[in-house]
Order: sequence, then structure tokens, then C-alpha cells
Amino acid sequence: MTTPFTTIPGDFYGFENELDERERGLVAGLREYLDREVRPTVNEYWNAGTFPDWLPAGIAATGAIGLGYPETRPFENSAVFRGWTALELARVDASTATFVGVQNGLVIGSIGTCGSPEQRAEWLPRLASGEIIGAFGLTEPLSGSDSAQGLRTTARLEGDEWVLNGSKRWIGNATFADITVIWAKDEADGQVKGFVVPNDTPGFVATKIENKISLRIVQNADITLTDVRVPAASKLVDANSFKDTARVLRQTRAEVAWLAAGVALGAYEAALAYTTERVQFGKPIAGHQLVQDHLATCLGNITASIAVCVRVSQMLDDGTQRDEHSALAKSFVTARMRETVALAREVCGGNGIVTDYQVARFFADAEAIYSYEGTREMNQLIVGRAVTGQAAFV
Repeated sequence: MTTPFTTIPGDFYGFENELDERERGLVAGLREYLDREVRPTVNEYWNAGTFPDWLPAGIAATGAIGLGYPETRPFENSAVFRGWTALELARVDASTATFVGVQNGLVIGSIGTCGSPEQRAEWLPRLASGEIIGAFGLTEPLSGSDSAQGLRTTARLEGDEWVLNGSKRWIGNATFADITVIWAKDEADGQVKGFVVPNDTPGFVATKIENKISLRIVQNADITLTDVRVPAASKLVDANSFKDTARVLRQTRAEVAWLAAGVALGAYEAALAYTTERVQFGKPIAGHQLVQDHLATCLGNITASIAVCVRVSQMLDDGTQRDEHSALAKSFVTARMRETVALAREVCGGNGIVTDYQVARFFADAEAIYSYEGTREMNQLIVGRAVTGQAAFV
């Protein structure tokens, strides 16, 4: 049975029309699954800070994981469609979207971009089906924005094995992942290289980060690597410098912009529903001028954000997207998201700070998305370098 495709209220300019008929059908199936399975339970998991074990297989069955690679999806799909998938996930739950972003964009993306045909064949189908879970180990306790130069985790080739030592922080999925793509600096040449490391390898320890106020469903971890030995074949063959890491991040940064647009959209939809039902001074508060002003501002932010996302994804498809394009999308859309969730929370008054009305969850989750995949400031400097020809990072 085909799920009918219906538009969503926050897509004011009808950007869904950029999808072809097949893509609309896939979005409709994903939307139906999220509304049926994820939306009714997400607050329970968010409040508890736990991850639903059933989610990977369920999301994988919708076809939302493994997009963009012939080993995982036998059909052509546009970057706009992949971005819209991130938006659909995020408008229901940012943690779910982040889990898929790690599994699909960062882990599958690293292996798909930098792996050999044999590595792709070994890992990509199993990751796309949800049979195994992946994590992406780049950020470190002392190295975040300066990962290109400041990476401290090391790799040393000894015979037919690589020996990894160091630590990673904020690694999503890592507490329950089967494998982690670890980025480490080769002691021999000082270049950053990528490795597929099974999480049960001796010397690999992942410890959950507690007390988060954002993306509470995502199981972030601190990772320590103590003389972790992996076969030489575990090194991704085309991951030989940070430029190769950047190739992965260029694609995922644009999808994070889509995710941010989805968070803004979810907060707006929740606020719109609340204001049409909440009665004050004898009528729904949606009928008051100041509330309508806030809602219109939210809708304008969302519309502009989706427009930016659509264009940067079209540029990815036609091969013209550069680092500065994805950087501007990420910094602009996350800033608009931050304003939108604040306004959505504001029109809900005191009820906007409890998860019962959904908006509080989007409000809190926006803070993590604003920072990850490159802070606003770092992305602004990438754009600034492109337009002025002057680097101003330090």
C-alpha cells in the first residue's frame, strides 16, 4: 500500500515540489513511520536520557540510511532528497536525526568516500540495514575546531598492524556502536588518517557522557584508545590527510543545515498547534497580534533556511559546492533555528519549558546542533576567507 504524500504546514513555499515522485513516496513512508513509532514515545526516551534499541532497524527499513551509495541503495537520489530526509527526521526528533546523521553521513560517508571497493562492500550494506551501528571519532577533549592541526590521537604502523593511542570526546552512538571510524595522526608523516576500529578491540573503552541538557537520546561518549591494534587493512585507503576528512565533512555539514531547518520546523509546528488550542482573554492566543508576529517570524526563518538548504544541495549534485557554501548554510540556518525555537518557546509561555508540549525539547536540542559540525564562528571564518582571500582563524 502506498502512503499518500501530504504537505506540511511549515513548507510555506512548497519546496517539497523539488522532489520527484519516487522521492516523495519515500518521504511519505518515512513521515508515516516517524509519526506512528517515534513521535508518541520520544519524550519518554528524551526525559530518561536513553536510546530506543528498536530505532535503528525501524529507520533502516524506511530506506533513510545508506543514501547516496550504490552498495546500499540501488537507485539514484538527489542531495535535496537526502537533505529533506534529515529535515523530516529532525522535525520529529533531533536526536533521531543525529543518530541517522552519524550512521549515514559520517560513518557510511567516511567509508563510502575514503574506502576501497572491498571496504565499501564489507561495511556499507551492514550499516545501511542497521545490522551494525557505527560511530565517528574525530573530536577530542583538547581538539575540536582545530582538528586539522591539533589532533593528538596517534597511529603507528608496526608490521601489518596499526597501533592507535589517544582519546576522543562527544562521539555519538559510541556506547553501543559495533565500529568507530577513528581519525588519528600518523607518527611517520604527521598526516591525519582514518581507520575502521571494532569497538570490542582490546584497549578501546567508551564511557557515556552524563548530565547533558541537549540531544539527551544521543549516547555521546568519551573514548580512550590504549595501544589499540587493528590490521593494516582497517585503514581507509583514501583517507591520507585532513583534506580527505574534510571531503566527508563538506557533505555532512550541508545535511546538518537541513537538520537545523527541521528542528526549527518542528518547534514551529508544535507552537502553532499550541497557540490555536490555548485560550486566553476569551480566544485562542493564536488570534493575538504579538503571537502572530512571532509565528510569522518563525515561518520566515524556516522558509529562508529551506531555500538555502535546497540550493546548497543542488550545488552538491552539480559538482559546484565548495567548503564555503556548506559552511554558510550551516552557520546561517543554525542561527535562524536558534531564533525560531526561542520564539516558539516564548509563545507557549510557561508551558514552553516542559516537554509535554514538545517545544522545550526542540529548544534544548537546538543548542547542540548550533555547535556541532563546526561552530557558527568557525563556519563564518571559512566563508570570510573565501570572500576576502584572507585567513583569520588565529
